[in-house]
Amino acid sequence: MMNDKSKLMKYAINYLSKFNSSKNNLNRILKNKIKRLDIENKIKSNLYYLIPEVIKELENNNLINEKNYIFSKIKLFEKQGKSLLFIKNHMMQKGVDKNEFSNVMEDYENLHPNWEINSAKTFIRKKRLSITYENSQKNLIKMTRAGFNYELSKKVLEDN
Repeated sequence: MMNDKSKLMKYAINYLSKFNSSKNNLNRILKNKIKRLDIENKIKSNLYYLIPEVIKELENNNLINEKNYIFSKIKLFEKQGKSLLFIKNHMMQKGVDKNEFSNVMEDYENLHPNWEINSAKTFIRKKRLSITYENSQKNLIKMTRAGFNYELSKKVLEDN
């Protein structure tokens, strides 16, 4: 039975050992865990109040770091062939602050200026797209649906 801060902390650390997470996502995970527990509502409400303390302590011990989380996700999604729009939407779903995301994205673009072109090339390779007269419009549509802008899509498809 989970009834104190140390057990909540243990669960959070166990989760973080398996998955990288944002603060808001971890908050949601911990709330769901507490909700599933078969304990009195009074104890549950006390546990809900402990969540911010647990997250703050994890942040102070550098077990959860929003900037590192965003940076690693951007890098992962670039390798998977995802667009900026996809990445931004994913981050907003995970509860990442828009300003924090913009700052990290700017830093990432400074370090990797052609990242979106590389990501688009990966998308083309994975989807086996090639530009021929018959399927050029279809491929452009696939890429724009995936979140790549039209000019970038057209340029990358023509270069392949």
